[in-house]
Amino acid sequence: MALNTNKDLKMYYSIKEVANELSVTETTLRYWESVFPQVSPYKGANGVRRYTKEDIKTLRTIVHLVKERKLTLAGAKKQLKNGGTKETVETNSDVIDRLKRIKNELLGIKQELDSL
Repeated sequence: MALNTNKDLKMYYSIKEVANELSVTETTLRYWESVFPQVSPYKGANGVRRYTKEDIKTLRTIVHLVKERKLTLAGAKKQLKNGGTKETVETNSDVIDRLKRIKNELLGIKQELDSL
């Protein structure tokens, strides 16, 4: 039986997978763990971090606040503490991600049409 690589079925993700998906370094993720109490990946007996989908969602929100909205870490931490705003930030972050994927797809279509 082959290994199922469908990401929707995975329970835990490695720090490398999360760093690649969010376009940040592994060091950044480790540092954010110490700054944001909301980021708390499971650590096995050997200390290997395992992130859940909820952890990734929180990290995606942090990336949005820090990189897209240009907040300081203190500002992002304050924004995350404000529960009502977190939902809005997550929704905005999801919309921005979808728009970026659509833009890339449209650029790919444009390149194909230009090559005809």
